[in-house]
Amino acid sequence: MGMTMAEKVLARASGKRVVRPGDYVTARIDLLMANDLGFPKIYDAITQRGITKVWDQKKVVVVMDHSVPAPSIKGAENHQKIRDGVGALKIKNFYEVGMGIEHQVLIEHGHILPGRLVVGGDSHTTAHGALGAAATGIGATEVAYAMVKGSLWFRVPATIKFILKGVMPKGVSSKDIVLKIAGQYTIEVGQYKSIEFLGPAAAALSLEERINVSNMGVELGTKFAFFEADHKTLDYLKGRTDQPLEPFGPDPDARYESTYEMDVTSLEPQVACPHSLNNVKPVSEVGDVPVQQAYLGSCTDAQAEDLERAAAILKGRRVHPGTRMLVIPASREIYLRLVKSGAVQTFLEAGAMLGVTGCGPCGGQNPGVLAPGETVISGANRNFEGRMGSPKSFIYLGSPETVAASAIEGRIADPRKYVR
Repeated sequence: MGMTMAEKVLARASGKRVVRPGDYVTARIDLLMANDLGFPKIYDAITQRGITKVWDQKKVVVVMDHSVPAPSIKGAENHQKIRDGVGALKIKNFYEVGMGIEHQVLIEHGHILPGRLVVGGDSHTTAHGALGAAATGIGATEVAYAMVKGSLWFRVPATIKFILKGVMPKGVSSKDIVLKIAGQYTIEVGQYKSIEFLGPAAAALSLEERINVSNMGVELGTKFAFFEADHKTLDYLKGRTDQPLEPFGPDPDARYESTYEMDVTSLEPQVACPHSLNNVKPVSEVGDVPVQQAYLGSCTDAQAEDLERAAAILKGRRVHPGTRMLVIPASREIYLRLVKSGAVQTFLEAGAMLGVTGCGPCGGQNPGVLAPGETVISGANRNFEGRMGSPKSFIYLGSPETVAASAIEGRIADPRKYVR
């Protein structure tokens, strides 16, 4: 009997021929990521024990992305401490303020490879499953341990698969797929499981669209959220890494705990309503909801393709006078592409604001947070109460197309009327 993608990665990383769900293994880490929120405490935990080096200086990546640029004197001091710590530990891969969001930066710079085991000090590390990597978020204590030892224990998760069929309608994108799954199957469908997104509609998604789905795998409770590493994955990585590349997927006779099927042909835009991703409705059932802010940013829905589709809707139109629109590309590379494509000019001419690449107000860290009573339609990944500002504000989640259409109308709107 063959193995799923998670089982294959954990078997290799633990030096075993075969592993099965429920097994406990100690696995060697292929890549570890830390960010500006967690690294200072992690560095203290290491140095207070007299440790002066990490297990592999080339396999640790530190990215400044959450509180950027430094929002206060304390924030600037924090950044200074990170720079000093990275230098003292001789960490080779350090990405400064303005490079972008950690998950996107790691992908763009060739750190994420198919079949590898990746851990990071951020829950949305599952995003890297889009490239066929077993990637998961871990806590600061685990990051500190793994940074020194290069290994962690894992319980091998059972795997479920979603077979995606059909052809996506115009005005509907991968964000709508994952919101539909959350609403229909609940945010616990993947609780400590691995998910594989398979089928012809999954294969048809671009790499950027896959990143958005895998990123939100953690919102479904998953440990890992995989797509097969196919020719699209390998084509993207060529020139970004000098490592050998091969396709990676499950064995044909792999065993799954559950199988779900979704035909995307009739899927309409989805909206997650406050304050949970369990509370998802088709846009046609949301009702009349005015929005004071429309936000495109975060590690979900701020890919170049996402923002270019939103810009196409805004082309020749204006943001509603009662609505603020904030756009933050996920990385400097994406920002440059948007400049060249004319999307930046389109956003500015429509009345939108553009921010520094980074996490922005997604987690309430930076300018763009909400006042009491305000409502945002956001392309981000979470709508927890108070996440983007006041606990008395309201977060609705939608696709880039839905955010753009809503910015135009000043209320949550169906984007399909704007898509040719």
